[in-house]
Order: sequence, then C-alpha cells, then structure tokens
Amino acid sequence: MIVDTDVWSEAFRKPKGKESKQVAILKELILDGRVEMIGMIRLEILSGIRELERFEKFSKSLEAFSDKQVETSSYILAAKLLNLCRKNGIQGSLTDFIICACSIEWKTAILTKDKDYSLYSKYIPIELI
Repeated sequence: MIVDTDVWSEAFRKPKGKESKQVAILKELILDGRVEMIGMIRLEILSGIRELERFEKFSKSLEAFSDKQVETSSYILAAKLLNLCRKNGIQGSLTDFIICACSIEWKTAILTKDKDYSLYSKYIPIELI
C-alpha cells in the first residue's frame, strides 16, 4: 500500500493516543511489511523540518522503508492523469499524480487523509483507504 505524506506526518508529529484511523492502519501495514515507499513521499515528509535533530530522527526512522523504483512509464502515466484531471477542472500536485500512477501500475491502494484524492478518483481508477 502507498501511504501518502499526510498520514506519515501525523504519525511522526502527533502525540501518542490521539491518532486517526489512517495512522492506526499505517501501524498495521508497517507490522505486516506492506508499505510501499517512493522517493517523492520521502522528500515531502522530510522537507520543511527546520530542526536538524528532528530531521535526522525522521530520516533515520524512514530508513526502514526502501524506495520502490518508479519507472519512466509511471511518470508518463502521472502526466496523463494530471492532464485528465486538469481538463475536468481538478488541480493537484505532481507528487499526488505520481502516487496515483504508481498505485495504478502496482495495483495497490493509497492510504491518505487528503480529500483531493476523492476528486481524482472520479476520473482515474484508484483505490483509496
């Protein structure tokens, strides 16, 4: 399963005991070894962390998840998906569409709290958790 940045961010930053259902699912996925990491998500998680100590802590934690290779075909599909959604008045980030493309090509769901994915799913065949 591909876990979107917003779920990772909550898991790393919120105090224990106040987690969403998505974070609870993330913990189960980690225990089951079913997390698919891509470099773009790793970049988003780590970007914006100003304190070097926290950055190093999060970076070290993420080392447990190796990046799955994103092929050229995924980038091409991401561009097609982005163009399709834009044509229908829906904007989104490049990272979101790479996640969608990988989800389609790898036949896996996306775990997210981001409501934008519900908009994308009206036009592209993604499974959301």
